[in-house]
Amino acid sequence: MWGRNVYDSIAKFLQFQLTVNVVAVIVAFTGACITQDSPLKAVQMLWVNLIMDTLASLALATEPPTEALLLRRPYGRDHPLVSGTMLRNILGHATYQLLVIFALLFTALQRAQRAQAARREERL
Repeated sequence: MWGRNVYDSIAKFLQFQLTVNVVAVIVAFTGACITQDSPLKAVQMLWVNLIMDTLASLALATEPPTEALLLRRPYGRDHPLVSGTMLRNILGHATYQLLVIFALLFTALQRAQRAQAARREERL
């Protein structure tokens, strides 16, 4: 029972971490290409990873096993750790997070440009 619980916890942790890291890398790369400055600096990305690793591992390590785990057949050695369902979940959550982050990023960028244009007009 404990082995299956550990396997499930590792799979959930991987799904969470892959989602967070995919979003962080895409935001940093795209933001750097579009705004000529990365929205996430290297130290900020390290802090995000440190906090996410710690909180996710604590949350998943304290999840108790259930009797329902014994009803499931064990996975074989050739079973992939990242399944198709997990990959769909990772891509779906990453897409949602990217949409929200880019909406916030570009809204803030447009407001900053408008404020800069207004200050420029006041000088003239």
